[in-house]
Amino acid sequence: MKKSLIALVVAVLAMFMANSAFAGGDCPQKRKTKKAPGAVYSQDKTGSADASKGKELYTKKAKPMACQMCHGAKGAGDGQLGKALKPSPRNFTCAKTMADVSPGQMFHIIKNGSPGTGMAPFGKTLSDKDIWNVVKYIREELMK
Repeated sequence: MKKSLIALVVAVLAMFMANSAFAGGDCPQKRKTKKAPGAVYSQDKTGSADASKGKELYTKKAKPMACQMCHGAKGAGDGQLGKALKPSPRNFTCAKTMADVSPGQMFHIIKNGSPGTGMAPFGKTLSDKDIWNVVKYIREELMK
């Protein structure tokens, strides 16, 4: 009886730790990200953006590092570097999390970063056009 109780406790702890290690895939994710300024929040320049260029930046060309390193190849917040971040990177595949995130909010966060998270600002290494390309790629290909 005592051995089976110990085995059960170990199994529950192992499942809890495994779930925490892959928290990037949580849906929905709780966030307290500050809202972008009104004019920026309501912007949407994805109509003239190029999703294929956004994909190149997301997967390998963005500097200082490609977005997928933290957000994962499919955008679930489960990239190799993202596993060590608290809170976990944004899970773009979670419709509940992304429902209220406007294109302008995404642009603002990519450009300026997100204090209290691992999201660094890319505004010094990516042009506004490149950021809109990334936003379009995420919204068209990764958000479900």
